[in-house]
Amino acid sequence: MLEQILDLVKQQGQESVVQNPEVPNEKNNEVMREAASTITGGFQNMLSSGGLQNLIGMFGNNDRSGKSGLLNNPMIAGLISQLAGNLITKLNLNPQVANNVAGNLIPGVLDKLINKTRSTDPQDNAFNLNDLIGSFTGASGAQTNGFDFQSLIGAFTGGGKDQEIEQANRSISEQAKQKQQDGGGFSDLIQNFFK
Repeated sequence: MLEQILDLVKQQGQESVVQNPEVPNEKNNEVMREAASTITGGFQNMLSSGGLQNLIGMFGNNDRSGKSGLLNNPMIAGLISQLAGNLITKLNLNPQVANNVAGNLIPGVLDKLINKTRSTDPQDNAFNLNDLIGSFTGASGAQTNGFDFQSLIGAFTGGGKDQEIEQANRSISEQAKQKQQDGGGFSDLIQNFFK
């Protein structure tokens, strides 16, 4: 699942980064690496701090208006701010350019990720909330620890499964914390992907 996220970063980065004359060409891959690290780190932090319900809610919320609607989500606003700060301090990008790139790249990637995960199109079957959460916890399979997170999206689109979500949240938080303590394992994958 992480490779699908990295692919989305690369796709969205074509317009926001590669074709952006304000981003020096020699920094294109570094910018996309930072974006991928910010997104994966943000998801892992959210899960390890007990934010499973927020993550599932983001994927299940029917009342959004694409990329612009994501800007109202505090988690996403935090990721945009974090990426912009990293682009300024690590890559010496102009603050206005860094803010524009982050403000386009993060919501663009997440909007596509959410839409593909919610899609019933067979071409999008690689995008699955179970696999996404499993990649941040070290679990695998269609159900992570016995929980089918893809079906829990329904709790935010009409069905109420609060108790099941709370139980899953405790379990996933512990697994994500352990994966973080073990080093996460994402930096090498991200580094190799954006060469």
